[in-house]
Amino acid sequence: MLENFFKLKEHNTTVKTEAIAGLTTFLTAAYIIFVHPNILSATGMDKGALTTTTCLVAAGATLLIALWANAPLMMAPGMGLNAFFTFSLVLGQQIPWQTALGVVFLSGVFFVILTWAGIRERIVKAIPLTLRISAAVGIGLFIAFIGLKNLGVVVKNDAVLVGLGEFTPESLLGLGGLLLAIILEIRKVKGAILLS
Repeated sequence: MLENFFKLKEHNTTVKTEAIAGLTTFLTAAYIIFVHPNILSATGMDKGALTTTTCLVAAGATLLIALWANAPLMMAPGMGLNAFFTFSLVLGQQIPWQTALGVVFLSGVFFVILTWAGIRERIVKAIPLTLRISAAVGIGLFIAFIGLKNLGVVVKNDAVLVGLGEFTPESLLGLGGLLLAIILEIRKVKGAILLS
């Protein structure tokens, strides 16, 4: 049934490969379940309701894209927009969270209309490919930098902005996991990220 519905052979994959990829993706993004409600609760919204909503929206959107678009993607609330919503709109400009949430909803409706009209795709195609690739690389490097900062490998340094931190058992374990992931990925081991 899964083979026919998702056309696994046509996409050169198997149920096992997709299950490993799905588990890896979930473990990579599971932090959103905790961080998203934490950020938004600073506005006065109920943290329990936010946690439930985050899980339901992520599950619903992921199922929708899997079943309707047949795409192997996980959907979840964006971590940049929630910080903008909380710290710029609600806390910074003192806009009530209900009003700000209405603005976010209307912008979502506007974005859907742009997508259905094909305008969003034209805007994306108008951006040079090198700039699109550079943006993706920049985001990846930024996420890697945050990971290294959280490990304590890089720390704040007033003279040169960032400096090398102390090598604690935690940071060495994290760097060892990163090195293992790189080695397994180079050797094309399936599930390299999950195994490391």
